[in-house]
Amino acid sequence: MGTFYVENFGCRATQADGAAIERQFRECGFYRADSAEAQVVVLNTCTVTASADQDARAAIRRIHRENPTCQIVVTGCYAQRAPEEIAALPGVSTVVGNSHKHELVDIAGKAPSLVVGRWSLAKTSELSSENLATSSAGNFVPLSRLMSLPTTNDQGPTTEVFVSDIFAHTELLAAPEVVISGINLGRWGRDLPVVGRSSLVIGQPHSDQRLESLVHAILDNTTLEKLRISSVEPMDWSDELIHLVATSPRIAKHAHVPMQSGSDRILRAMHRKYRPWHYEDKIRKIRQAMPTAAIGADVMVGFPCETDADFDETRRMIESLPFTYLHIFTYSARPGTPAADLPDQVPVQIARRRNRILRDLAAAKKLEFMRSFVGKSIEAITLNAFDGELTEALTENYLKLRIAGRHLPNQWINARISEVRTGALLSSGLS
Repeated sequence: MGTFYVENFGCRATQADGAAIERQFRECGFYRADSAEAQVVVLNTCTVTASADQDARAAIRRIHRENPTCQIVVTGCYAQRAPEEIAALPGVSTVVGNSHKHELVDIAGKAPSLVVGRWSLAKTSELSSENLATSSAGNFVPLSRLMSLPTTNDQGPTTEVFVSDIFAHTELLAAPEVVISGINLGRWGRDLPVVGRSSLVIGQPHSDQRLESLVHAILDNTTLEKLRISSVEPMDWSDELIHLVATSPRIAKHAHVPMQSGSDRILRAMHRKYRPWHYEDKIRKIRQAMPTAAIGADVMVGFPCETDADFDETRRMIESLPFTYLHIFTYSARPGTPAADLPDQVPVQIARRRNRILRDLAAAKKLEFMRSFVGKSIEAITLNAFDGELTEALTENYLKLRIAGRHLPNQWINARISEVRTGALLSSGLS
């Protein structure tokens, strides 16, 4: 039987797509394996910063070194933005942009019997202006049409590139778990007309269209077992929304609240609409309402003009708040953005040092949170088999769980936690 491994980078949209890709592989007869042993390794990339690109390249090199005979398939935002750059990396067999991510399993090969080997980049001339469409988006240059380059050269088969205009495709990957996600999600409904009635939220007038209204409509008009709410800005965590998430058994106990910085000066430079004391108040309200909730944040270090004193304010704020995980980013100048032209750019080595400090702090907080569940029962949804006699699961407060025994996927269960090991909760069985 064929084996696969999927590694995700970046946001929850990437993670959701990764889960859908894993499910499609299993439906085609593949079994999940470690990256060092899988026949097909899929890297689902992010490109929000130069550091994200670097992380993906490092992962490609590591996997090619550890598993030189595997088929490395690179997809996601980095693959969409710079397919030729990725195709040039040793070991990459296929580049699949977001435009064709829904076809990834078909492209990689549905049949469990795979032909794998050494792959190399097609001739640069084949990625010519005939196939490239220069857009006004600067670095974002999509290929104008689907490219499949299966020809050979003196180094072996070429890399296949499947990328085209992302706006020409409407196919989406589907996942069994529903997550409300969006850009500026907490502002949902505020741009709708204030007259008439809405067809988006059944029975709700336009004047009352808010995120809370949408959540109520989903709960009232569906039989959905569990709903997750993605990232919501601190000013949009109203008392009503906090109460709704805290009291409904059908909403996952999880709050992701972007923070970015604990320095008021830096938040103003970023044009953020909240102040540090507003943020602290929201986080403490959420924790008081939901003692076992996962609470996470996005934090950026190295923003232009960030001083040691500014960073120290961020560090102290993180130490004082009940976070259970953090997404920490090192600022990376992107051409054409206002921040790229600001004075006092922070040296990269200083920004990276600050990143490491916060990552260590976040890891300690997460471990402390996970250990608090030892000896207790927790609700989780089963995912797939792991390492023979274990089943992977995800708790409703977003922690990895491994349960003794083989259990059917996509089932809500209650498990008693026995220990914490290698970044996951362990359970000897159901409770």
